[in-house]
Amino acid sequence: MSENAVLVETAGRAGVITINRPETLNALDVPTCAALDDAVSRLEADPAVHVVILTGAGRAFVAGGDIADLDSRRGLAHYEEFAGPIHRLFRRIETLDKPTLAAVNGYALGGGAELMLCADIRLLSARAKIGVPEINLGLFPGAGGSQRLIRQIPLCRAKELMFTGAPIGADEAVALGLANRVVEPEALMEEALALAETIADRSPLVLRLLKRTIDAGVDMPLPAALAHEQAMISLVLDSEDAHEGCRAFLEKREASFRGV
Repeated sequence: MSENAVLVETAGRAGVITINRPETLNALDVPTCAALDDAVSRLEADPAVHVVILTGAGRAFVAGGDIADLDSRRGLAHYEEFAGPIHRLFRRIETLDKPTLAAVNGYALGGGAELMLCADIRLLSARAKIGVPEINLGLFPGAGGSQRLIRQIPLCRAKELMFTGAPIGADEAVALGLANRVVEPEALMEEALALAETIADRSPLVLRLLKRTIDAGVDMPLPAALAHEQAMISLVLDSEDAHEGCRAFLEKREASFRGV
């Protein structure tokens, strides 16, 4: 693996992670997942970074797992050496306290689609192709896709995508609810960065608590989720940012949030 398999940079208040293995269409293997985990750690710890953007180099976001690597694996070793780490990594990205945005520049297949499913917001290049083609290899989505997909789109459509392995285009992915919108390829990163800056204008503390409230509530029965929301919004009202926002509205000025 190249030392530069995963690139990290900052742009304004966004941290940008680029999976940079264009010669393999950014396929994920164990070292690349470890580098991605390190990149997430770096941006998570940076107080100047309010939003994390995930994208890929070249023609792909991530075109899946490294097939030769997968072919070399057997049950327990795969479970311990690859399945475990990639599940922990994707769950970490999914529950990151900072908002995440996937700028899907091309193919998001297999593990790439599974990574996209972990992002809070997804912008698709008009050239993007989304799919879970593992069935064509005698496999099925194994980095969370078989479970996240059925929770994000209608069950019958999720099964069709997984049973056939057929990819879909960007417009269909948005229509299904897999992504927020389609963007012309040359404008993808510009729009992703602009959206990140809009989100970064909000209180980082309240965004963190909001994301926790949503993520916890989505798997709760509604009465429990409503009780959880009630407790969390009461906690927010102990923050300086909540009162700064209210005062700014009353005084007809822009709020200045400090994350406290």
